[in-house]
Amino acid sequence: MPVPDDLRRAWRATQYRVRLPQGGHAAIRIGAPLPAALHPLLREDDEPWGYVTAWNPHGQPRGRAINRAAQRALLDAASALGARVRAGAGVGADGWREPSLFLLGLDFATLDALATRFAQAAIVRGRGTGRAELHEP
Repeated sequence: MPVPDDLRRAWRATQYRVRLPQGGHAAIRIGAPLPAALHPLLREDDEPWGYVTAWNPHGQPRGRAINRAAQRALLDAASALGARVRAGAGVGADGWREPSLFLLGLDFATLDALATRFAQAAIVRGRGTGRAELHEP
């Protein structure tokens, strides 16, 4: 399914917030290095990570109850695959918010498979402390 350019622009302007163990959050930004506050979560210098949601497949809004159930299924699936998980929320420049998960320790192919399973048009991913990229599986 083709992604409209305005949706890609919105994704690039989004803050991908991750809840920190000590409270507060760190915001991942497309094209920027992984925030220093998230570095202690990495087990290896080049460990893959991804930022994924199950809300609003292909950018199409749907009800809160359906989104919550899908997000819980994503959490269960990622945990079953051995991911280390931190809760997060994508926060758009226009105030839009969407619960998400910061997943550590899954390779890119597995992250893509999760995105596809939950009908997501894109994810944010990276390796170690490197730059975050928008990826369309």
